[in-house]
Amino acid sequence: MNIPVVDQIAKAVLYEGYMLYPYRQSAIKNQQRWNFGVLYPEAYEEVKLGSEKCSMRVECLFAGSERTRVRAAIRFLHLSGRSTLFQSGHSSVPPAWQEANEREVELPQRRVSDLSDAFTMPFEFPADLRTTMLGRDEVGDQALVVRQQEALGGAVELKIAAMRPGLFKVGVSVRNRTHLADWKMAREEALLRSMVSTHVVLQLEEGDFVSLLDPPDELRELATNCKNIGAWPVLVGDRRQRDTVLASPIILYDYPQIAPESAGDLFDGTEIDEILSLRIMTLTDEEKQEIRNGDDRARDILERTDAMPTEQFLKLHGAVRGMRPVDEERR
Repeated sequence: MNIPVVDQIAKAVLYEGYMLYPYRQSAIKNQQRWNFGVLYPEAYEEVKLGSEKCSMRVECLFAGSERTRVRAAIRFLHLSGRSTLFQSGHSSVPPAWQEANEREVELPQRRVSDLSDAFTMPFEFPADLRTTMLGRDEVGDQALVVRQQEALGGAVELKIAAMRPGLFKVGVSVRNRTHLADWKMAREEALLRSMVSTHVVLQLEEGDFVSLLDPPDELRELATNCKNIGAWPVLVGDRRQRDTVLASPIILYDYPQIAPESAGDLFDGTEIDEILSLRIMTLTDEEKQEIRNGDDRARDILERTDAMPTEQFLKLHGAVRGMRPVDEERR
């Protein structure tokens, strides 16, 4: 398994849509985010009549034996509310914001022979309150940044079923069981108690996953019957191996890759790095200052783009990935 490649793809999925150009908190498109892989608390799904989901389901096929070992990890973003308090009224108050902490719940590695019954593991992340004092601005005002994170909890279930000799189906269910004191709360409040950009990473030892996108003909019907809700499982890592699957809330293809020319995260896979970089360079000084005073990850994008060497920027213009002969019959 190529761990760096897997982690790189998973990280891109984790932060897809985190913040969009122009990367300012005041931009309308950044006032309501987190459209991918959101698992709300159970009570919130009930009050929304199922339109906002509290769970996801992943099912995959793999070839193996009773000795095959399975590892599952669930990754998501846990939001926190950020507000800024000033000593005086001289400075303009930035809009309220939601930042994110990365969370991972890893199930212990299990042999197929140990999973005749479903294995369920609960998890919980406690509430947290942090404050940071900023330096004085140009008018001598001092600011206090307050970050408040709500408690969040849920459960992961892992189950394996034998389909036929040497072939198994692994199923992973993830559910948000966070308690809501007020189940009629606004969406922005519910998001602080939700799992965002939720995805599952499955790994095998002494086994091989079956591609659900391009299964062998003899397994096509079994692959079609795998039930995936809120997730899209694909093979990831080295193309010569089939030991890792990423079940993403975003539709991907088998063995996705990050372009080697990419200088870093831009949080918008639907855009082209070169175009986004050019747009960032044309931001006004006032817009750039708002970014610097806002989200840490957006500040990193701005600083990286401003410091990008010319040769690195030229690499973004385009690249030939490979050549193949033209089909004679289609000429």
